[in-house]
Amino acid sequence: MSKKKLNQYKKTSIQSASKEKLLLMLYEGAIKYMKRAKRAIQLGEIRTKGENIGNAYDIIAELNNTLDHNVGGEIAANLERLYMFVNDKLVEANIKNSEKSIDEAIKVIEILYEGWVEAIEKLKSENKQENKAS
Repeated sequence: MSKKKLNQYKKTSIQSASKEKLLLMLYEGAIKYMKRAKRAIQLGEIRTKGENIGNAYDIIAELNNTLDHNVGGEIAANLERLYMFVNDKLVEANIKNSEKSIDEAIKVIEILYEGWVEAIEKLKSENKQENKAS
């Protein structure tokens, strides 16, 4: 598949994705960029490290900006604290070339990702049960 066709496919996938799928895609992207940044640190590729940390930082900032504190209440506040922690670790990793900081950020985002996957699956299951009962 050509790069142009691949980019078009990705664009179409994003535009047609549900809110839940978009959320998971953002988490997956953040994890991917953090892992790339860690590898760049290991290889001494400063520019690549910075670009990937910047991309991960932007995704986490977007996740934080979309929190609705009126609806989410304490959960939204807790997520905000976790996102701020992750972005602090990304800044630290960028400044200090710290694999440990990247690992800490990855761990938090992976745990959140797994939680969202479980929550989405549970919601889908409950919706299927309700539809059968109707």
